Amino acid sequence: MKRFWIALLTLILLLSACSPARLVAPESQESRRNAVPGEMSKSAAPAYEGVESASLIMPSDPSTDRLVIRNADLKIVVEDPVSALDEITRMAEEMGGFVVQSNLYKTQTEEGIEIPEASVIIRVPAERLNDALMQIKNLVKDKNTDILSENVSGQDVTKEYTDLKSRLTNLENAEKQLQRIMEEATKTEDVLAVYNQLVSVREQIEVLKGQIQYYEESAALSMISVTLRASAAVKPLTIGKWQPVGVARDALQATLNTLKFLANAAIWLVLYVIPVAVVIILPVWLIIRGLRRLFRRKTKPSQQDGSLQG
Repeated sequence: MKRFWIALLTLILLLSACSPARLVAPESQESRRNAVPGEMSKSAAPAYEGVESASLIMPSDPSTDRLVIRNADLKIVVEDPVSALDEITRMAEEMGGFVVQSNLYKTQTEEGIEIPEASVIIRVPAERLNDALMQIKNLVKDKNTDILSENVSGQDVTKEYTDLKSRLTNLENAEKQLQRIMEEATKTEDVLAVYNQLVSVREQIEVLKGQIQYYEESAALSMISVTLRASAAVKPLTIGKWQPVGVARDALQATLNTLKFLANAAIWLVLYVIPVAVVIILPVWLIIRGLRRLFRRKTKPSQQDGSLQG
């Protein structure tokens, strides 16, 4: 019996060493996306005679393939957002991906005309991300003006993924040892004690498998978020070849430049010119004023003497 409890205590210490401080099963894909797995502890419990020790597995060697999650975000202007939305959906399916979310709605121009706009989120195989972006950008009429924004991001999760795999291996080894101990247990309280530990280990294993699966799926399928705006919503006002919107923009920019110059001049005047002038001019003025007063005092007695003699 003493040997049984020592073995159980050894495994409990091992589990506390390789388990994170807190493991919470993600409730949704979005919460998994924001979750950052904790670091595994590097200390291991001592092995007990007759019980195999589930040794901790350190992160892999540098030759391990990198696991990178690549996503993209695009805002483009198209003639018909509805047909462009259908084209993007068809493209994702042909590439072996799928549509995560799509929205089609209407907005109003300044003239009160309703125009459609759309947004779509798709997932495509990571190796075809650049091809997908190229096809989406081919939907615009002029790539110089109709691509409002483009952002491609990459997140290297190799370290987090390797740590999760190591912790999963450790927990699975500990689970096997607990099952062996429970088979050898004879008392009910011993069986219940080991069973509770097995339940805890199994919960942690399921959470780790979910996080590992999320990393693998996110790295295998890149996410592309596309916002589709109708060209009528961003089309500049033109009268013949004259574009008053461009003229107004230039006039506004000139006004801003002038105001900027005046503001800078005022700041220099208040913070530099006036203080320097006070420091330099005020002492000179005080010296001149003092000399003038001294000169006046000397000239008054001489004038009085001259008047008495006369």
